[in-house]
Amino acid sequence: MNNITIAWIALPLFLGFVIYLLPKLDRYLALFVTLVSAGYALALFFNQSQLTLTLLDNFGVTLVVDQLSGYFILTNALVTTAVILYCWRTDKTAFFYTQIIILHGSVNAGFVSADFISLYVALEVIGIAAFLLIAYSRTNRSIWVALRYMFVSNTAMLFYLVGAVLVYEANGSFAFTGLADAPKEAIALIFVGLLTKGGIFVSGLWLPLTHSESETPVSALLSGVVVKTGVFPLVRCALLVPEIDPIVRIFGVATAFLGVVYALFEKDTKRLLALSSISQLGWLLVAPEVAGFYALGHGLAKSTLFLIAGNLPSRDFKELQNRPINNALWIALVMGSLSISGFPLLVGFGAKMLTLENVLPWQVMLMNIGAIGTAIVYAKFVFLPHGQGSDVKPGFWPPLILLLGALIASSSLYYEAYTVANITKSLAIIGIGWLAHFLIFQRLVFNLPRVLEQLEHLIGVMSLMLLLLLGMVLA
Repeated sequence: MNNITIAWIALPLFLGFVIYLLPKLDRYLALFVTLVSAGYALALFFNQSQLTLTLLDNFGVTLVVDQLSGYFILTNALVTTAVILYCWRTDKTAFFYTQIIILHGSVNAGFVSADFISLYVALEVIGIAAFLLIAYSRTNRSIWVALRYMFVSNTAMLFYLVGAVLVYEANGSFAFTGLADAPKEAIALIFVGLLTKGGIFVSGLWLPLTHSESETPVSALLSGVVVKTGVFPLVRCALLVPEIDPIVRIFGVATAFLGVVYALFEKDTKRLLALSSISQLGWLLVAPEVAGFYALGHGLAKSTLFLIAGNLPSRDFKELQNRPINNALWIALVMGSLSISGFPLLVGFGAKMLTLENVLPWQVMLMNIGAIGTAIVYAKFVFLPHGQGSDVKPGFWPPLILLLGALIASSSLYYEAYTVANITKSLAIIGIGWLAHFLIFQRLVFNLPRVLEQLEHLIGVMSLMLLLLLGMVLA
């Protein structure tokens, strides 16, 4: 299994460059890589044992592959496969597919890293590949958004790297477990970097513009998979170092509320989905022990919704109220929305119930309120008018069928959720949310300020977050 794991990590990077030698096989090679990842993830579920690979023993450079990693890797495989199928009949070049599978391989490497230096390398490669994909269309707008993303990302990783060096100085190792004995400022610096990369709390306000202005398949990748590379190490550290767990949970609750409050008043479909991603990333942090399952449910649903949003007749909800969308497209849109809302028979139901069962007592009421907020947000999509709208482009349905099928099939991973109490609770949460949508939020016209999304404020917020985190770890 050790050799298989090393080969699996190296395969995307190797084939990424082979594509340039065999450009006519670009789609096939990219698809082969994602199918191998899917097979590897499924093998992890059948083999319940944990695999630990020590690469540099003296420095604590270690890879850990377990069921938690398996959920994230499976999410990456399914979402990237769907994106490749979505682009299959387009004129995307070999360069595009090279970046897709290099990004895919780097994300996988991030999901098995158990030390700060391996994670740093993976996150930097992810940042470069994501930058190139965001700027792929070469418009002035896309290049600016990509440069903005790169600048924020690199600034965050500078904080992170200083923290990683402090951990090594204290322990002689880069291992995640070194946080327990690291200086408090090291924890604060590392967390600032990861919170920014993961789109958590106000550090994640770079995310709405970046995800909404990227091409549709790139948006699906960013929201479905890439941002989770910042969340995964936070989850892993919370499980390995009990002292970190309360901080992670607090940021989870705060993030869930920040994202949903912004999304409630958003009038643009892609921005709403991006803001909702911030909220849903918070759900991954409120119960770290079950974050893997929630990551799978969110990744499948959010990538589905981004692919659909790119094929709607407009991004403006006001215009969509007067332009009925295709019936088949609406059904897919409703399925993705219901899954994130926690509707039974879809994976989001099990993920949400499992998370609510594993939160601490002080989180219970807050997260139930957050769940109602999510239902209100997605009621905007569920109740869009539909009929004989315009047809979607060829090649749209294969990736949608894959994602929607996975939404249904993976709901069986936690069949214990299907109790009368849980089903009743889920339907009540969604019902209250829909009622609030019709009685209150559908009539509200209010725009939240976007001042914190400006580049200079994004960098300033990192400094404020560093001070906040330092106060939290000292406390």
